[in-house]
Amino acid sequence: MTDLISGPGTGQSNAVPADDETSVQPPIDGSQPVEWAPMEPAPKKRRLGLWIGLGTGALAIAAAGASLLLIAPGTTIGGVPVGFMTPGMAAEAVSSHLASTEVQLTGAGDGARVDGADLGAGVDATRLADQAFADRPMWNLGAWMGEPIAAEVTLDPEVADSALRAAVPASYTPATDATVAFDAAAKKYAATPAEPGVGISVDDLTAEFTAALAAGKSSFTYSGDPTEVAPLITDEKAAATVDKLNGMLAKAGFYVGDERTVPIAPEVAASWITVGAVEGELEITADPAKIQAVVDTLPAKVDREVVNARNIVDSDGKVLKAITEGKEGRVLGDTSSTASDFAEKLGGGDSAFALPVTSTPFESTNLFRRVEVDLSEQRTYLYENEKLVKSWSISSGKGATPTDKGRFRVYAQLRSQNMGREDTTVKPFYYTPNVPYVTYYNGDEALHGTYWHSNFGTPMSHGCVNMPIDAAKFVWEWTTKGTEVWVHD
Repeated sequence: MTDLISGPGTGQSNAVPADDETSVQPPIDGSQPVEWAPMEPAPKKRRLGLWIGLGTGALAIAAAGASLLLIAPGTTIGGVPVGFMTPGMAAEAVSSHLASTEVQLTGAGDGARVDGADLGAGVDATRLADQAFADRPMWNLGAWMGEPIAAEVTLDPEVADSALRAAVPASYTPATDATVAFDAAAKKYAATPAEPGVGISVDDLTAEFTAALAAGKSSFTYSGDPTEVAPLITDEKAAATVDKLNGMLAKAGFYVGDERTVPIAPEVAASWITVGAVEGELEITADPAKIQAVVDTLPAKVDREVVNARNIVDSDGKVLKAITEGKEGRVLGDTSSTASDFAEKLGGGDSAFALPVTSTPFESTNLFRRVEVDLSEQRTYLYENEKLVKSWSISSGKGATPTDKGRFRVYAQLRSQNMGREDTTVKPFYYTPNVPYVTYYNGDEALHGTYWHSNFGTPMSHGCVNMPIDAAKFVWEWTTKGTEVWVHD
């Protein structure tokens, strides 16, 4: 029997097993023949279960991670399935499906085809996809197989109209838009009415496109027969624009506070303004370069020196009349951006531009004026702030028709008046035509000019205060309604 010992590559060791320590061992002096033989390899440990366990766990982790990134199964946006997709993938799928959806035209357009891309079809795919993921994440089992998410399709009006015209030119007679223009003779804006045309309704096609998308269709039919097509710029839009523009013309100007300091004539404002059609709406724009020509003239029209006020007042300080209207001084500020700023305001419908100014307030001087008639002296005195201004001899009422004494106020002034009656046989038994510069202060008593006598200093009248004509004129101009008159002995 050949002995077996360990050797290189045998997988065995020279170490003697612990339970064999007392057994007889072969000699190691070379007298015994030795034969090498491999020992049985030690059995390998089985790790299959571990590997299977790791794979299942990885898959579970991956699935859990995916559930946090994907939209729930069964979700559709506008008829497009987006389950198991990220929001970005979903948005791309919806947009791609929309662009490739084919419209097969029938009727007058029989055989013609256009797709979503040709029509400028659009939908807010990114928002819808983000909302789908927010409302229906895959991890929420309750959100699986949910109701379809509606998607409203829009068609670019100009792109769609151009594509349909090219596909079915026989179905088109252009509509005529309403227009708005300035009437130089009337100095206001007026509208030219619109005229409908015929064509293929983009609005109706948009509704059909939305319905087809919701149904998950990749193609649908639509009639290419002509129908009446309203103009983009309707009479109502034009009328509203005319009203706005004419309102602007009425207020156009450069303002300091509430004062329209520099009015702008309608024809000038209209020369600044352009009215054009933009995407089916009338748009108002203005040219800053044309406005600048007027801005350059503003300093001469706005700047002014302060003007102090002078007022006639009564003894209580109440203003009876402004002799000189007070005006604040002002200097125009920076206008470097005025033209462009005004152009922008005009585009928005506002034609009143507030100017930057530095103001200096005015001062007021009040003049208390009163008239005094001294019957004993037969003299009239004028006082301003209690300083004597003028004095004249007068003729008051005679003994049978005395002048009333008391404190009165001027209540009426006439440049000329016929006094008495032409029939002198009845009261007041006199007639004096064209009495000049009449200042009434007490019933039918007045200070007035007298041309029929010059006996001043002596009572001569029927109750009025007779004065030299130049003196009566001075009083007439110097007093006003409310001026106090004191008649005394």
